[in-house]
Amino acid sequence: THFRRSSRSSFLSRQRKSRSSSLSPFPKSFSFSPSCASTNRNHSKEKLKKEEEEKKRREAELKKLEEDVARRMEELIQKKMKLYSEETKLEIQRRIEEGRTKLFDDVDVQLDKEKEAALTATRQKEEQARKEREELDKMLEENRRRIEKAQRRLVLELQRKEEKQYCELELIQRQKEEASQRTKLDDKNSQVIGFKVLELFYLTRDLEHL
Repeated sequence: THFRRSSRSSFLSRQRKSRSSSLSPFPKSFSFSPSCASTNRNHSKEKLKKEEEEKKRREAELKKLEEDVARRMEELIQKKMKLYSEETKLEIQRRIEEGRTKLFDDVDVQLDKEKEAALTATRQKEEQARKEREELDKMLEENRRRIEKAQRRLVLELQRKEEKQYCELELIQRQKEEASQRTKLDDKNSQVIGFKVLELFYLTRDLEHL
């Protein structure tokens, strides 16, 4: 009987170690690529959701397995109890209670470890996501500053071009006005010369008649 109990304890221990080793790994944090920050965050949320669902499923399976083992142990021992005295039955019952208590304590410890590991992984992922958001915000701020700087340069360039065009237009307008004034002055001078020539003609004719 002691050998069977030891075998069952070894079996439960191996089951717990096997389940614990299968539950312990957590995915490593991924490296950040600024160009696809939004896609990585969505992927991380979906992956975390799947991991939580898988962890709950494994916990339920582990708990059910341990409860089934405890139930079978109790059924087997109940059959053996009929062969022993009342004192032996009480001792066996005590050991059953101790075994059941220890079994559920082990389950609680394992579940606490699972929860702590999950919380640690969640905190790490949240910290990683925060760093990624900060890096993305820095990139966006840098891009915004570059755009504003380029816009200011463009505005200044346009202003310089407009000022240059305005100066050119003023020069053209001034040249037109000067040309117009010269034309008017030439016309006036031509009229004066014409009058003087005509006056000289009449004067010469009058002199000839004398």
